[in-house]
Amino acid sequence: MKRSGILNRHLAGAVAELGHGDGVLVCDAGMPIPAGPRIVDLAFRAGVPSFAEVLDGLLDELVVEAGTAAREVRAANAEAASLLQARVPSLSFVTHEELKALSTGARLVVRTGEARPFANVLLRCGVFF
Repeated sequence: MKRSGILNRHLAGAVAELGHGDGVLVCDAGMPIPAGPRIVDLAFRAGVPSFAEVLDGLLDELVVEAGTAAREVRAANAEAASLLQARVPSLSFVTHEELKALSTGARLVVRTGEARPFANVLLRCGVFF
């Protein structure tokens, strides 16, 4: 049994399969899930687990070189916007519609129970060296 880190076996396995340049969509409970990527649905109840908890857990285990979020998050969900700006390197903003289109190319989608709007980010995996 793992001692620490991501304990969910489906998510831990999916994270271990990621490589440089792969996309990981971390999304709220309302984000449309595209067909194609591997999906790990962690949503249990509204707000559980939160976007912040899942994002922090993933950032502890992934090398992330950049991220993309919806620009609407700044006006609709200031807390999520601040979180993203503080934690995600080279963060860029596009419209929510553009983010949904970009998410179709993700290798992994991690759905949270977050119930506040626009708590979504498409992370691009980097390399540790």
